[in-house]
Parts: sequence; structure tokens; C-alpha cells
Amino acid sequence: MNDYDIVILGGGPGGYVAAIRAAQLGKRIALVEKEKLGGTCLHKGCIPSKTLLRSAELYETMKRSSSFGIRVHGIELDYSNVLARKDAIVERLESGVRFLMKKNKIDVYEGMGMIANTAITSDRNGVIEVKSSGIAEGEPPISIGYRDLIVATGSRPRRIPGLPVNERIMSSDEALAMESVPASVVIVGGGVIGVEWASMLNDFGAQVTIVEAADRIVPTEDEDLSRELARLFTKRRIKTLTGAMLLPGSVLADDGGVVLQVSRGSKIETLMADRMLVSVGRAANIEGFGLERTAARIEQGVIAVDRSMRTNDPHVYAIGDVVGGLQLAHVASHEGVVAAESICGLDAHSPEAVSVPKCIYSRPELASVGLSEQAAVESGHSVKIGKFSFKAIGKALVLGDSDGFVKVVADEKTGDVLGVHMIGPHVTDFIGEASLAQLVKATSMHIGRMIHPHPTLSEIIGEAMLEADNLALGM
Repeated sequence: MNDYDIVILGGGPGGYVAAIRAAQLGKRIALVEKEKLGGTCLHKGCIPSKTLLRSAELYETMKRSSSFGIRVHGIELDYSNVLARKDAIVERLESGVRFLMKKNKIDVYEGMGMIANTAITSDRNGVIEVKSSGIAEGEPPISIGYRDLIVATGSRPRRIPGLPVNERIMSSDEALAMESVPASVVIVGGGVIGVEWASMLNDFGAQVTIVEAADRIVPTEDEDLSRELARLFTKRRIKTLTGAMLLPGSVLADDGGVVLQVSRGSKIETLMADRMLVSVGRAANIEGFGLERTAARIEQGVIAVDRSMRTNDPHVYAIGDVVGGLQLAHVASHEGVVAAESICGLDAHSPEAVSVPKCIYSRPELASVGLSEQAAVESGHSVKIGKFSFKAIGKALVLGDSDGFVKVVADEKTGDVLGVHMIGPHVTDFIGEASLAQLVKATSMHIGRMIHPHPTLSEIIGEAMLEADNLALGM
């Protein structure tokens, strides 16, 4: 049996980053992955979906190229090549992760890892049994010992009870495998994944309807962002039904498409489409690998951890989607570093949710960090608001994309930046400035007085900060 200082279950952005950081700190590491290195983010989430979104954005831009003084004839979508580009990017990034494992001398075990019910010895606190496809039937699994274990098993699309998954009724996993763009689609769930797919499929030419149970789409964002996205989606003829509940027993799917019913108050509406995409959140992968053989505790469907990512079992840590909270790749990576450093005796803690930047890659993009206006008021702050439109930003006009705004929420007494909320072109690329402002506890005046290069989109942050103090220059 090979014994390791740390064994990590799961090779996604949480697991492989934890492995690298622990290796940097001198630990002997094993990483166990049952599918492919990179996890959901690389193979079924962030990277493939954003690659498709970029193709959709470019396709839409080319269709309006005449507004840039360029006449193009015969624009045609070649979806098979769109998918080929996606696969090539994923493959390239996966090879990069493999290189990092080799560079950092991390042993990778390909197969399903199970926590074994094995006696503790002086050299180890537990054992993982790895059953890989390369092991012949009847042969015992490979056993590896650990002093500490990091569980990074991720999540999967949440299913609606009683609703099948097939060619017509999909989660985001199956949607990525579509060989063509459907003529029409109903998306159940208007959160992050739902609005990204709605934007993408609309740009590819599909008729899209969103069904959202809350009273607004992207309900976890600031209300002003939700309203603006809904307005712009309506402008693009994306139909949005809010306060609407799917009636699961009403769903019928056959070769002709999908028919379903939704209730809105006392009214029931029938919808028809080629396909239905279910996007109602993600469930933590806590089953099937022997977690019950440890002292780790499950609370509300996720693994309970402290701020060092330690479970109730002193030698078992958990990170990423499997611990709930903000199920984001960059959060998982940060938690992976925290877990590795905590095991190595360093003082490391998981981030407060309020300090984590959130990004939505629809068209337009959304990005935010900190408290919404409503949350700030409910927390007892007296707030001042700075809001500035992209229509007054020269670079946005140059790009031909000037919808949206940046909204700053600051404390009226201290000027401290409490939250920044953006909707517009490329806002995911400069939300980092707002995150830094929160980290260093900057005031709106600090950021407003910064010199922002001209012409850039980032100028809007400075203007919105100045606007909070009624000092915007209107550049």
C-alpha cells in the first residue's frame, strides 16, 4: 500500500488546486478522479458553456456588422464546428492540468475512490480504495493510505422529482451534448445557468422562454440588475415568466417536442417547445464514496465544515460545491488552498460570502460583489447609491455595446464600499477592482479618485463611485 500525507477525492478546480498548494508545502499527495481532471468546471460547466457563449456572441455581432460599416453576406452558423472548438479548448486545458500534476509530483489515480473501513495505524488515519476501469473483474482495488483526506467531489444538476431526463428534457449536462440548436426551448429556472443558456440559445436563433418561480430572474442579484436584464431580454424577444411554477405531472415529451404547464397565481399556462432545459440548482455529491465511515456530518444536503474547511472528523476536510454556499469554481479553488494550508498548520480561513465576486456570462454580462442595496439596508446601514450608465462611456460606444450600468452601494456615514453591481459589456473582466476595494475596505472616494485609463470600460467604476458622492464628471 502507498501511504500519502494527503489524499484528495475529486480533481476539479478545488481538488487539483488543493493538491498543488499542498505539494508546494512539501506534502506527498495523491489525487483520485473518477472521470477527467478538471471536473465539472472544465468539462460540463464554466469552460464549455463560456466557449459556446462566445460563439453565440460573435454570431450575433456578425449579424449586425453593418452597424460597424462592414457588410457581410451569407452568414451561416456551423454548430458542429462550434462544438469542435469547445472540445478543443477543453482538451487543451485538461492537458494543462495533467502537466501541473506531473510538475508538482502529484500521483493521480484514475477511478472511483471509496473510503474504506480500515483500522488506523501509526502511519495513516484512513484508507482509500480505488477501483479503476483498468482493473480486471475480480481483482482487488488499489489501496492508498492517508494522514488527512480532502473531499472535493463537487456537485451535479439538481433533478425535479418525477421528471425524466431524455433527449427532450435536459439538464445543462445534456444540453452541452446537443448536436444542433433547437428551434425553441423552455428553460425552467432563471438563475445563473438558466439565463446564460437563454442568452446563448437566443443568439443562436432559438425561441426561448424562461420559467422562474421567484418574482424576478437572477433573484440572488441586486434588484436593479434583475430588472435591467429582464428588460434587455424582453427587447431580444426572450419570454420571461416569473412567479411561475412548473407542474411536473403535466410534462409530456415525444418525437414532436415537449408540452408542459406552469401555474402563475390562479392561472395555468400551457407551453410548447422542441426541448426543455431544467436549471434549478445543483446537488452536492455526498453519496457513494463511504463518507459515512468518517465522523463528517451532513447538514441540509452538504458536508458541514468550519472556516478551515475541517469537518467533524479531525483528519477529513471538504471543499467546493460539496460544502454548499456559493458553488463557484473560484470559491472551490480558494477553499482548496485554505484546506491545504490548514492541514500544514498555517492560519487559513475560507472567505466570507459577501467578499466573493459573482459573474454571469449572459449578454449582457452581470458581475457583483458585496451587499445589494436591500441587504445593506436590512443590515442596518444608511446607504448612498452611485449609478452610472455605459451609454456615457466612450469605449462602450466604440464596442457597439452600451446597455447597462454600474451601481455602487456605500455607507453614507463612512463612505465604505458595501457592494458593487454591474451589468453590461465585459463587466466580469473588471469586477476584480471592486473586490479589491472591499478587501482593503476602500471608500467610494478612494476608488473615485483613482486614475482610470481612457478610453476603457473600467472608467465606469470611477464614475459610479464619484456619483455616490454627487461628484461624477460624466466622462
